[in-house]
Amino acid sequence: MAELRHLGEFSGLAEVAVRQRGVFPDAAPGPVLSGRARDVIGVLDLTAEDVRVERTWTAGDLAGEELSWSVGYGPRTHAYLLRPREATGPLPGVLALHCHAGMKWAGKEKIADGPEPPTPEVLRLREQIYGGRAYACELAGRGFTVLAHDVVGWGSRRFSLADMPRSITAQTDGPSPSPVGRDDVPVGLPLSPADRYDAAAGLHEHVLEKYCTLLGTSLAGVVAGEDLAAAAYLRSRGDVRSVGCVGLSGGGLRAGLLGAFDPDVSAVVIAAMVSSYRDLLDGYVASHTWMFYPPGLSRLCDWPALVAARAPRPLLVQYAGRDELFPPEGMRRAHETLSRRYPDGGYEGVFHDAPHAFTAAMQEQAFTWLTARLS
Repeated sequence: MAELRHLGEFSGLAEVAVRQRGVFPDAAPGPVLSGRARDVIGVLDLTAEDVRVERTWTAGDLAGEELSWSVGYGPRTHAYLLRPREATGPLPGVLALHCHAGMKWAGKEKIADGPEPPTPEVLRLREQIYGGRAYACELAGRGFTVLAHDVVGWGSRRFSLADMPRSITAQTDGPSPSPVGRDDVPVGLPLSPADRYDAAAGLHEHVLEKYCTLLGTSLAGVVAGEDLAAAAYLRSRGDVRSVGCVGLSGGGLRAGLLGAFDPDVSAVVIAAMVSSYRDLLDGYVASHTWMFYPPGLSRLCDWPALVAARAPRPLLVQYAGRDELFPPEGMRRAHETLSRRYPDGGYEGVFHDAPHAFTAAMQEQAFTWLTARLS
C-alpha cells in the first residue's frame, strides 16, 4: 500500500487491518442494517420530557418559540421552533440540525435566529459556510414548522469548563491556537470567551468519546438518541404534518443517522457529509468529529451504506465539489453506492461547485426538494 498521509511509515497498518478485520463491507440497505447499526453505535432510547415554552417572539414574517425539555441527563435542551407568523393550520415539519464546525459555544444559533441578535462568532461562521444566512429561518418562511435544537456538548447542552480536565483548560489560558477544526480564528491573538470555550471543547471531545465508549455507546449514539427524541416531539405536535430533516457537515452526519434509524422521517437532506470511509484514509481522517467514527461501525458497513439504509424513502445528498474535507473519489464512490441502492429512484445526488458549505444555492435546492416531498 502507498504511504498514507498522517500514518507515514505506519501506513501498512491500514492494509493489515482491512485484510484481517473486514472493514467497509458492502452491506445491503434495509431495517436489518439499521437495527444492527443502531446496536453497534449504541443509540440511546431517549424521550423529550417536560417540554416547556420558555418564551415567544415575532420577527418579520416569522413566529418563534424557545422550547426546553429534558432527556434525562445534563442541562435542559433548548430549541427554537419557527413558523410563518400567519400560519393557522398544520404545516410540514423539518428538523434543522446544526453543524459541528469546531463551534460548540453555540448550537442551534448557528442556523436559526432567536429573540437576541446573533453573536459576532455566529455571524462569522454563517458567512463562512451558510452563505450569510440563518437557513432555518429561511426554511420556515417557505411554509414549514422548523425545529432547531441543541445536542450534548453544544449551546445549552455544553459542558462547564470547570468539569473539563485541567490539562485541557490550561491550554486555553493565554493566547491560543485556533479552536480545533476552526481556521477562521486568528492564531496567537486573545480569544473571545466563546472562541476560548470552543478551543477547550474541541479537545474535550476526545474525553467525551472515551466516556461514551466505556459506557457502551458512542458520541454518535448519544447525539442520535437526542435527535430521535427531538424528531418524535416534532411529530407529536398538532400543528405539524410529515417531518423531514436537513443538515450541513456534522448536521448532515446527524441527518444521515436520523434517516437511517427513524422510519417516520419522510425526507432527508445531507449537505457536504457523504463519502466512502475507505477513501478518507489518505489524509482526511483527522478533520472530522468522533461522531463520524463510532467504534465498530466500519466493520458493519461503509458510511454511504448506512445513509442508504432508509431506501427507498426520499434522500437528497448535496456534494461540495471543492470540499476540502472529503476526497473527490470518496464522494464519487458514495454517489455510485447510493445510486445502486436506489434502483427505482428516491435518491438524488447533486454535485455543486462549492467548498465545504451549505451555500444559498444549495439551500434553495434543498428547500424546493423538501417542499415537493413533504407538502
